[in-house]
Amino acid sequence: MFVAVAVAGFVAGVAGLSIAVVAHNRVNQVVAECSETLRRQLQLAGGTADTQALRDLAIVHYDALKEMSGHRSFSLAVLNAHGDGVVVSSINGRTETRTYAKAVRRGYAVDSLSPEENQALRAARLGKGPVVTMDDPLPDFGDRTAPAAP
Repeated sequence: MFVAVAVAGFVAGVAGLSIAVVAHNRVNQVVAECSETLRRQLQLAGGTADTQALRDLAIVHYDALKEMSGHRSFSLAVLNAHGDGVVVSSINGRTETRTYAKAVRRGYAVDSLSPEENQALRAARLGKGPVVTMDDPLPDFGDRTAPAAP
């Protein structure tokens, strides 16, 4: 009986330690991302950046259609320092190509975004571009639309 309790305690301890290590690594990642975002915002506040210049961009290549392979479709997000800009997507098929543009205001899309467009927007907001993949782990800012204009 004592051995079973000791083994159960050991297993619980190892599980707790594993969870702590994973949480510690995630916290370090979030702190690094927050530091980078804060550095970029301080750059703006210090007046060293042109706030209207397009400065943040990211592009995600993907297969939008089952009939096409080779990651020929893409979504491109381009933003200025205020988070205003556009997400442009090109869906490429064998016989036709469709192109879409969606406005972004203060870092959030005015219209709903596809997962690929959302990934490009998140990467641009974090300064992780120019090329990202759908597998790149990026924090989710929530699927919100742009706040109303002041």
